[in-house]
Amino acid sequence: MGGVTSSIAAKFAFFPPTPPSYTVAEDGGGQLCIPEVPRRDGVDVLKLRTKKGNDIVTVHIKHPKASATLLYSHGNAADLGQMFELFVELSLRLRVNLVGMESFDLCLIWGLCEFGLIW
Repeated sequence: MGGVTSSIAAKFAFFPPTPPSYTVAEDGGGQLCIPEVPRRDGVDVLKLRTKKGNDIVTVHIKHPKASATLLYSHGNAADLGQMFELFVELSLRLRVNLVGMESFDLCLIWGLCEFGLIW
């Protein structure tokens, strides 16, 4: 019976948002933004290009008193749009810069890249 329970749990543990909860757009000044989340000072939205030519959406949240930067690659059951407010809160409370990057698994699911071609 335990095998049935664990296989059902495994199906629900990886439940990524499809379609993504956010889009990436260019604002009037040529900067990238995520229109679905509140605009904030000190936040950059970036597309990092890998060696293989894939773009990984990333947010860089700057804290004025930071002495460190936290790199946060979130789990598979969320995306950057859902994690954005948590990233901002972590940056504020921990007094760190935070770089949050999109999960590679979601890039595969959404068809933004092919397995083995991410890096």
